[in-house]
Amino acid sequence: MPEPYAPMPDDWQRALAVVAHPDDLEYGPACAVAAWTAAGKDVAYLIVTRGEAGIDSLPPEQAGRVREREQIEAAAIVGVEQVEFLGHRDGVVEYGLPLRRDIAAAIRRFRPDVLIGLNYHERWRSGDWNSPDHRNVGVALLDAAGDAGNRWIFPELAEQGLAPWPGVRFAAMGGSPHAAHAVDVSGSLDKGVAALEAHRSYLPALGPGHPMSDARGFLEAKTRRFGERFDGIPCIAFEVIGI
Repeated sequence: MPEPYAPMPDDWQRALAVVAHPDDLEYGPACAVAAWTAAGKDVAYLIVTRGEAGIDSLPPEQAGRVREREQIEAAAIVGVEQVEFLGHRDGVVEYGLPLRRDIAAAIRRFRPDVLIGLNYHERWRSGDWNSPDHRNVGVALLDAAGDAGNRWIFPELAEQGLAPWPGVRFAAMGGSPHAAHAVDVSGSLDKGVAALEAHRSYLPALGPGHPMSDARGFLEAKTRRFGERFDGIPCIAFEVIGI
């Protein structure tokens, strides 16, 4: 039998969530975000792309505008007011110094205690292959946490007024096959569902019968399944990594 999930630490105040695409957070982590903001914590979003390659029926420029707008709406539903987009090209995000620098700069601006990210491993829990955007952004986020606290890495950021920030305590990565912690979302699931439903242009593009196109059914099943390892309480699971 799998080990029960431990409660994710909650003795923090400010988090920065960094993911590759609009909607990445809404497939689970946003339910936890809604619980955190309801408890008075500050959460901001940094989206690396605008998701412009995600809708086959829309040209990238139009899709990017639509998905950016829907992500801002989804964030507001779960209590997130600050949403930034880095503008890296969707589908071909590369791990490297430019991405690390952009994320480190955001960490220095927001000065979070905690980072929220998405699965950076090669596979999902299901065994399906993870996309390169997710993998590259997840690894860059973990590396940028150290970069943000070191004044001799990207010294140009300090010259721009972004002082080093060594205050990140840990990263919590949603969707990880190695999750060992969880957050009770029994009181925030409805907001999480509404946030996923805000991606009204993208979800139909997943195709008929796709499980993630049914926002409520997908999230209720996921949180119930995770809850089997959390005393039956609906929850979202995270891999917690010390920084």
